Amino acid sequence: MAGKASLCIALDGSDRSWILSTARSLADHVGWLKVGLEAFVAHGPGLVGEVAEVGPRVFLDLKLHDIPATVRQAAVNCANCGAAMFTVHAGGGRSMLEAAVEGASDGARANAPRVLAVTVLTSLDRAALAELGLEREPDEIVVSWARLAQRSGLTGVVASAREAAAVRRECGDEMCIVTPGIRPASSGTDDQRRVLSPAEAIRAGADILVVGRPVTRADNPAEAAQRIVEEMSAAD
Repeated sequence: MAGKASLCIALDGSDRSWILSTARSLADHVGWLKVGLEAFVAHGPGLVGEVAEVGPRVFLDLKLHDIPATVRQAAVNCANCGAAMFTVHAGGGRSMLEAAVEGASDGARANAPRVLAVTVLTSLDRAALAELGLEREPDEIVVSWARLAQRSGLTGVVASAREAAAVRRECGDEMCIVTPGIRPASSGTDDQRRVLSPAEAIRAGADILVVGRPVTRADNPAEAAQRIVEEMSAAD
């Protein structure tokens, strides 16, 4: 049954005090807190440790994408700073993905963090992919890259809720599917393109839902998070 352990809140911002105060206000209502590129560049690995001390596990979303040796050492550092899972781009290829898994294991304090492969960003639609020279449909690319990630030793993938069911069919129950671009019925889509509601995402096979502005910009973030947990639970 989906509950707060399946909800991750994106702490997307540059203000350290806001990030930590928001984390504390949500600590009893969510299972994960996401530190993304903006916050990490502003405050570095120390922020990851501070957020981890709040209670929920930390999802470090840096989308690593470089040559294998560089990604391997970056993965060591992601593990060492206290992240429970982190992201790499599936588009980096098999050698890079395998290097990320090795680095996660070598840098782990105890249990190695889960390495997630980012497939197609939820801000990209069919037209945007065509501009990049990718003429296939988004769901075809997502499934292909998810299978590559699995063959490379990764146990998780980031994919739109619209592709979650296809990934589940192809990769099985052992693959953790983390889904961004979640919008409650009362929220707008902002800069996301391929979005679904919390209940729809859970029914599609997502394991962890990442929600940002509908919670962090709410008048009462804790209440907003709780409403999303209730929506998720109603999907069962």
